[in-house]
Amino acid sequence: MDETTEPNYQLLRRIGGIAIGCATQALFLFTVWHLFWFLKDGCPASSIRFAAWDLFLAVQYVVPHSVLLLPAVKKRLLPYITSYFYGSFYCMATCVGLLTAIFLWRGSSSVLWDLQGSAKLAVQVGFGLSWVALFYSLSLTGLGYQTGLTEWVAWLRRQPLERRTFRPRGAYLLLRHPVYLSFLGLIWFTPRMSLDHALLTGIWTTYILVGSVLKDQRLAYYLGQEYRAYAQRVEGYPLVGVGPLARWPEEPAAQAEAPCPTSQRAA
Repeated sequence: MDETTEPNYQLLRRIGGIAIGCATQALFLFTVWHLFWFLKDGCPASSIRFAAWDLFLAVQYVVPHSVLLLPAVKKRLLPYITSYFYGSFYCMATCVGLLTAIFLWRGSSSVLWDLQGSAKLAVQVGFGLSWVALFYSLSLTGLGYQTGLTEWVAWLRRQPLERRTFRPRGAYLLLRHPVYLSFLGLIWFTPRMSLDHALLTGIWTTYILVGSVLKDQRLAYYLGQEYRAYAQRVEGYPLVGVGPLARWPEEPAAQAEAPCPTSQRAA
């Protein structure tokens, strides 16, 4: 590449980066809008068999959503996707998975429960409050990290990426996974539980619980003893007294590992 084409190449890269960042945020908002109505109203019943197809759709979202956050996977991808855009890449992959499930989902005419009156109203209020709790919890750790906006803005301003810190506050002083608990509310608080929604709820509940354990391990990898000390004080979910989502047992000081020294994204 000669000196004449170099400025044009850099300009095209800049325009491409701006387009990717804007498209990612637009896709995120588009996905949230459709996810709200998908979880609130469900999917119309289909005459086509739904179980195997819906099972595939539910799993195709949860697998990459977890795999792309594994430190080993991220380390392999970073040479091809810079740290400035890995958050955007992760957000786009998540949105594509969710939208695929939403638009291709097949409903069932079988219904496990269909609440009416005050019971229906109470569940609908719980659904709405779960959305409030979700965005509140995300704001505590930085919603921009979830959508890649924070890293992209740093790239846009030509600023170095700062190492992400973890300072428990608000709901994080009471439990380690308020975001996941809020998401559980989104899939359980439904006045009409059809069989296909029950399938989705079961798979995503399992994913959330397993994902909570994986997130604990990932944060312990990135933050080291800082996060371990936090997990020893705060349980993963309310009233969980045993297992990996309870308070962690104290470790001898000699066994504590140093935090990951890089500025990789921790959550």
